[in-house]
Amino acid sequence: MPPFPPAYAAAFADGRRLREEAHRRRRVAGRPYDHRHHARGRVVFALVAVLVALTIASDGGVLLIGGGMLIGLATIAWILVLLASPMLVVAGIVIAVTKSQRRSRLRRGGAAGTAPLPARPAAPPRPDLVWAHARRRFDALRSAYAAYECDPMAVLRLPALADVTVPSTARFVDAFAEAQALDTDAFPGGTHAPAFVAAVDRAERAWHAARQAAERIRLSGLSPAERATVERVIKLLTTARDSDNDAERTAAYSRARSELAKLDKAGVIHVPLPATAALDAAARGALPA
Repeated sequence: MPPFPPAYAAAFADGRRLREEAHRRRRVAGRPYDHRHHARGRVVFALVAVLVALTIASDGGVLLIGGGMLIGLATIAWILVLLASPMLVVAGIVIAVTKSQRRSRLRRGGAAGTAPLPARPAAPPRPDLVWAHARRRFDALRSAYAAYECDPMAVLRLPALADVTVPSTARFVDAFAEAQALDTDAFPGGTHAPAFVAAVDRAERAWHAARQAAERIRLSGLSPAERATVERVIKLLTTARDSDNDAERTAAYSRARSELAKLDKAGVIHVPLPATAALDAAARGALPA
C-alpha cells in the first residue's frame, strides 16, 4: 500500500494525541481504567483506518499492487466489523439493564445504593381520648338496650333478647353489667380506664351476638297456641298505635296489657319492667298516638 498523504498522517497523529490527553485526564481525576472500553476503541480505530485507506485507494486513484490487495483489505474490514458487532451489542444490553435497575431503585425510594428510611412510628393514642370514645359507644349501647326494653312490640318480636335463659342474652347481660359497673363521669386514669374500654368492647360484641341469635329464634320456641296469642297482642298494639280514636286506642292497649301479663305469668315470654310500665301508661291514655 502506498504511503498516506501528509494531511492524513497529521490528522491521525493529532487524533492520537487528543486520545492520550483525554486518557491522562481521566487517570488524574481518579476514574478507573476500563480495559473493555480501551479494547473497543482500538477495534473502532482499526475499522476507521481501514475504511480511510479504502477511500483513499478508490477516490485518489492510487495504484495498488494487484487487485487481490484491495479484496484482502475489504475482507479484513468485514471481519473486524463482525468481531466488533457482538461486543457493541452486549455493551448496549448491559447499559440498558443497568439504567433500568437504577430507575427501579429510585421508584422504590431513595437513590441508587441507599436503603429507604424507616417509617416513623405513630404516636400512641391518648388514654383520656380512648376512654371518652368508649364512653360514647357505651352510651349508644345503653340507649339501644333501653329502647328495646321500653318497646312491648320489640319484646314480642324478639322475645329471646329479653330471656336470660338464652346463652347469648345471658352473656350480654353479664358484659353490660360489667361495663356499667366501671362507668364513671370523669376520666379515672390508671388501670381503670383501660378496663372500662375493654368491658365496653365485650358488651358491644355480646349485644350484636344476642340480637343476631334473637333474630334467628324469634317465636320458634313457642307452641302454636302461644304463637297465636303473641300475634294477637302484636295486632292489638298495632291497632292502638295507628288508631285516631282515643277510646279505641285505650281499649286496645288495655287488652294487650292483659294478654301480655298472662304470657309473662306463664313464663312464655319475659316482659321487662320498662315495657310493662309503657303499657300501663298507654292503658291510662297517657301515651299519644
